[in-house]
Amino acid sequence: MSGVQLGAEAAARLAARGSVEFERGLSDGEFARVEADFGFEFADDHRAFLAAGLPVGTSWPNWRGEGRRSLAKRLQLPADGVLFAVEWGGFWGDDWGQRPARMKDALRTARYQLARVPQLVPVYSHHYLPAGRGSFGHPVLSVVRTEVTCGGADLADYVDNAFSPDEHRASGARPTVAFWSGLVA
Repeated sequence: MSGVQLGAEAAARLAARGSVEFERGLSDGEFARVEADFGFEFADDHRAFLAAGLPVGTSWPNWRGEGRRSLAKRLQLPADGVLFAVEWGGFWGDDWGQRPARMKDALRTARYQLARVPQLVPVYSHHYLPAGRGSFGHPVLSVVRTEVTCGGADLADYVDNAFSPDEHRASGARPTVAFWSGLVA
């Protein structure tokens, strides 16, 4: 299944549930604006999902109508959660080298390292897909600070798991995103 097919299938499954309100999908111009404003490109399946219809309501990022500051905060939240864990939970990335003794230096090093990991793009609430045009089929990751789990093997599986509580099943997904995958328990 291609990224476009996978995203369209995920949107169709979500729409069939009838529990989420949709606006018209994002246009190519709207995608271009969002990607230029925030410096990332949507993965192919995520792009097709949002082109089929823009889910709106509590916890859905509204790429058309939500304020720039709010969207930027949503995009920064995974990295901010890791920084919180560095400062308050003693977290230190496996490949970040020796942890500096001073917290100020540890946070500076952590920010430097986090600026080099793949960008996560919010799908719904604290569930993310990695950015990257030409990519698709990644598991949807639930990210809360350094607690990362797979919410579905791909976007369509995530929709089934997250929005059909009666049918929830373990996805058996293997994470595929550098750094973030290393945090999966």
